[in-house]
Amino acid sequence: MSLIDFFSPVDIQKITPTNGFYASQLGAHIAAFSAAFPNHEQQPFDLAIVGVMEDRQAIDNPGCSLAPDYVREKLYALYCGDYPLKIADLGNIRQGERALDTYIALKTVVEELVKKNIVPIIIGGGQDLTYSQFMGYERLEQKVDLVVVDSKFDLGEDADPDHQINSQNYLTNIMLHQPNYLFNFSNIGYQTYFVSQDSLKTMDRLYFDAYRLGVFANQMEQAEPIIRNADLLSFDIGAIRATDAHGNANATPNGFYGEEACQICRYAGMSDKLTSIGFYEFNPAFDQNGQTAMLLSQMIWYFIDGYYNRKKDFPLQPKSAYIIYRASLHDDSYELVFIKSKKTDRWWMQVPYPNTKSANERFHLVPCRYEDYLMAIEGDMPDLWWRTFQKLT
Repeated sequence: MSLIDFFSPVDIQKITPTNGFYASQLGAHIAAFSAAFPNHEQQPFDLAIVGVMEDRQAIDNPGCSLAPDYVREKLYALYCGDYPLKIADLGNIRQGERALDTYIALKTVVEELVKKNIVPIIIGGGQDLTYSQFMGYERLEQKVDLVVVDSKFDLGEDADPDHQINSQNYLTNIMLHQPNYLFNFSNIGYQTYFVSQDSLKTMDRLYFDAYRLGVFANQMEQAEPIIRNADLLSFDIGAIRATDAHGNANATPNGFYGEEACQICRYAGMSDKLTSIGFYEFNPAFDQNGQTAMLLSQMIWYFIDGYYNRKKDFPLQPKSAYIIYRASLHDDSYELVFIKSKKTDRWWMQVPYPNTKSANERFHLVPCRYEDYLMAIEGDMPDLWWRTFQKLT
């Protein structure tokens, strides 16, 4: 089956201004599926916009399936950055007979695009589609790291993976999926009053990472190494405060500001490791004056801008481009090795595999902060190092 079989074309006339797009606007540069489906072999592209018109399992948020075209209308009108764009818009994945059919379609699309080194920008739909985004990596034979920007953990109350997936329990289905290829999960921006203590204990027991919204107040740079470690990122629009993004039936008073959401997306775009991103739960029925659609289009713009400003400094080639630092703990139990990029000043830690299988797999590299290095030279164990080491055991 060809990818075109999953998609319905973009109604380009509906989103094109009367006098057309200016040459400097995104709409003049995005190869959209209108008459012909974009052909990567004939006209290569780096990024692919994928709309998904599925909201049947979006709890208390029916209508979010209409989001893709509202976002397109705002996104196409934005102006290009100073770099050559290679972006395709594949159109909207049609609703299947069942939600499961839509999940399978999105999984197939993500898998095919990632295999071709094309980054899908998914516009949902409910956040249950994160499950399909994750499943797109199942046959790629790699462990993956998932980052979710959300005000809560979507673990649901029922841990049975055979129960129907929805936007409030998809995370449980990801964590229980067999074969297990999820290496790490990180939540960014949870709000404690939306999260049970049992859920927090579950995250701790699995050595997963959860960061409260307050951690990032006036210091969004704290999010950069977390996002830099992600293979895929899922962004629930409900993580943004209602005053900045009211286009969501589940919007709440607190959350990230709009500019902080854009900063998160730019970090995601700049990550050399990240290969897919999804934006979910935007509901046009609750939007006022198109404000949320505009914010979401700006978030995507910042992701694109970050992508075309990737530094390609993932260690360790060439070694001359990095500085290696070593630190010993108080009890001399471990020597911690840190790596700093001369190009970007970004940091990584080497975490050794407990049972080395080959000379090529002596350690796992995890992005970290300068503060982790300062903690190590004081003789203390960074929590990130210990959690990563436990997952490697």
